[in-house]
Amino acid sequence: MTFDELSDLTTGWLRGFVPMPEVKADATQQRAVKKLLDARKQGYRTVLSLKFPYNNRALPRPDSPDMTAELDRVDRVLHAVLDTVDVLAIGNEPFIESVQQDRDSGALNAFYEEVAAHVIAYRKKHFPKGCRTHLYMGALNFLDQPDKRTKATDRWLAYARATPEIEGAYIHPHVDGPEKVQAYLDYTLPRLRKDQKFLVTEFSLVRLWKQHLTDTVPAEYASRYHLAPDTPVWQVIKDALAHPVPAKQWQDFLAMSPWFENHKHFLRNQVQKFRDTGQLAVATYGVTQAAAMAQDFGPQKDPWLLNSLYANRTVERPEGGLPAHNYGFFDDFRALQRPQDRRPVKKS
Repeated sequence: MTFDELSDLTTGWLRGFVPMPEVKADATQQRAVKKLLDARKQGYRTVLSLKFPYNNRALPRPDSPDMTAELDRVDRVLHAVLDTVDVLAIGNEPFIESVQQDRDSGALNAFYEEVAAHVIAYRKKHFPKGCRTHLYMGALNFLDQPDKRTKATDRWLAYARATPEIEGAYIHPHVDGPEKVQAYLDYTLPRLRKDQKFLVTEFSLVRLWKQHLTDTVPAEYASRYHLAPDTPVWQVIKDALAHPVPAKQWQDFLAMSPWFENHKHFLRNQVQKFRDTGQLAVATYGVTQAAAMAQDFGPQKDPWLLNSLYANRTVERPEGGLPAHNYGFFDDFRALQRPQDRRPVKKS
């Protein structure tokens, strides 16, 4: 992602996350932190999430040497970003970035509550007269699935509610239908204080897109672009990643696919629903098709790249120009910018 791309979007906000194992002595040199600090200097408002990847091992226990090491890394990040970034989110996707035993035993909650208390104490010590950085508890996933609404998620929001310095929580609704997002709001908002807000730093229909990867492409598209009529959707995407297509062809692929065309305004519609609650702080969205989205693409791959605002890997890029705008989402994203946050369009 580049600042030229952000300028074209007219957005005034940028969100990133810092994988904590990447934090060395000088946290300002970690790539996400460095980018957000640069963005802040350019007038953007910023959100930074602390990501603790413990997918394959137990989380550190309070008062252990591993916990001390984690909190030392947290201190380096806090030294770099407090009173500069607008929002610091404690955790990224804790219920994905942990093992099941820690989620069931309470160890997950104990770890993140320890981190949150440490952040609060650090902020109070170093900014006794006030700090511009707002604190939120990190993202809840899969709340549309009843078995993912557990004692641990209840405790997560109970801690946020009971801690005055925490201004809310955030959610990542990646769902298989627009109606499934409401479950996140119905679960989360009643568990927050009336003065608290929520963030949505990721949301999409990626699970819906994935259901259609093995569909055959629309007959009209196959005929127009001389494809075998039994060509699956995933193959079209894989081929476009290997050999980017003209912008009109990519748009036709999405527009002729009912599963996408019928939801091309999901971004616009869902942000309005978030705003209608009166408790939305910030919603952010993925800008580009990242390298990881394109690697080994096939029928079992999560098709995140269909969500992106730019079609920078599937569509031919103009010589010296910005990537192609992704169909539907780009224009709606730009239109959603509020006047007080909108930034001027960069002139070509």
